[in-house]
Amino acid sequence: MKVSDLFTFKDERTKILHFTWFAFFVSFFTWFNMAPLATTMLESSDWLTREHISALAIINVALTIPARIIIGVLLDRFGPRVVYSGLLILMSIPTFIFAFGDSWSQLMISRLLLSSIGASFVIGIRMVAEWYPPKDVGFAEGIYGGWGNFGSAAGAMLLPWIALTMFGGDNGWRYAIALTGVFCLVYGVIYYLNVRDTPEGKEYIKPKRTGAMEVSSWGDLVWLIIWTVPLGGALAVLSWRLEGMGFISTNVLYALYTAIALTIVFQVYKILKVNIPILKKGVPKDDQYKFKNVAALNSTYFANFGAELAIVSMLPMFFQLTFSLSATSAGLIAASFAFINLVARPLGGMLSDRMGSRRKVMLVYMVGITLGLVAMGFIDSSWPLIVAVAVTVLTSVFIQGAEGATFAVIPMIKKRITGQVAGMAGAYGNVGSTIYLTLFTLVTPQQFFFILATGAFLSFVICYFLLEEPDNSFGEDYHLSSVDREEAAVGSEEKVLERKAL
Repeated sequence: MKVSDLFTFKDERTKILHFTWFAFFVSFFTWFNMAPLATTMLESSDWLTREHISALAIINVALTIPARIIIGVLLDRFGPRVVYSGLLILMSIPTFIFAFGDSWSQLMISRLLLSSIGASFVIGIRMVAEWYPPKDVGFAEGIYGGWGNFGSAAGAMLLPWIALTMFGGDNGWRYAIALTGVFCLVYGVIYYLNVRDTPEGKEYIKPKRTGAMEVSSWGDLVWLIIWTVPLGGALAVLSWRLEGMGFISTNVLYALYTAIALTIVFQVYKILKVNIPILKKGVPKDDQYKFKNVAALNSTYFANFGAELAIVSMLPMFFQLTFSLSATSAGLIAASFAFINLVARPLGGMLSDRMGSRRKVMLVYMVGITLGLVAMGFIDSSWPLIVAVAVTVLTSVFIQGAEGATFAVIPMIKKRITGQVAGMAGAYGNVGSTIYLTLFTLVTPQQFFFILATGAFLSFVICYFLLEEPDNSFGEDYHLSSVDREEAAVGSEEKVLERKAL
């Protein structure tokens, strides 16, 4: 796949790619619609405080972790067209409620529900993988992730202007946020009417059982359960932060802990319910995969996407205080992280497609992140500003390139559960940001960069020992097992029967 292929709009798969990255763009444009309008919200509401805004920022990621797991299951069962359209349309409702909410409970609950839209990223991963062969999927996934992720930066640039210029007045921010809900609602319908899950003649292969990720051995079953627990742990950390800020009581905190624990127990039950019959029956050799590859990719997204979200949150203040810059200048420097996404993430996917070994590309990126973050840990006021910015930009190239390299591998782990694998890895990215931002409150910025570097190095070690080169990494089609072919045949027969019934 060449860059010029992105402009061959008559090609159906190119059309699908553009429709899908823009769906992701709309999702992130909506998800991050509050941050650029926060000061306007404070000025126009006499009861809102900075503590309220900080709490809403935490709540804004609360359901993203479980939502990515749930969306992954729904995606593999119903397909990306229905799930993406449904999520966009559904998320317009809490967007409208938040826009016109006039009490803390309305803002809090609507923001909590809206945090589920962060799971949208997972859907496009499966859609793109259905349309692009292994040899091209890295670059295509990079375009999807990099260009779609720019929606957050577009919101930061456009929403304040829309609020102040197009609408104006104390309620300008409300209409600007409501406009993002309109975009979600309208584009959800547009997406449903203009895409399909697979190319003509290709069946959408679904898991044998839904509700939890399939594994291939009893040992992998244990590892899946172990890697599931931290997802609930991150929610517990978020709850703890809200209690520490005074927005929930100790009794509510313990109630949340109990709910999280019960949810984890239920998820473990579903894992056992799905996998015990499969493992007792025996998994055909050609249908087996190694969960250790999923674990390795979980660690990479924890280290790279988790670091990106954490750095973006603290970088403006770091540069402003370290170099005595204005808030505007520091904000522009910090915005370079989002702009780099347009190029760095597709570049990571392209290199994974073209360098002959996806595993080695992943390892090089993790080393680059480690060294870059170590260098950032030494930045202080004695550094020339231009050198500090250059090191920051170079580090961001490695961080976002690693994200592209991660999702260049995920569709090849096991095709029919791509949604669930992407969902788990994506959730670990949010777990990373939660853990990192919590640690940030306890250390200096320089120490924080060293902590991020340690996380990247640990991920490198995990990938070095666990990550394997996927089967058919650069082929014309994905590896399909005997079970996959059986499922595809069943799907074809069901479609024939449906046509006859009609």
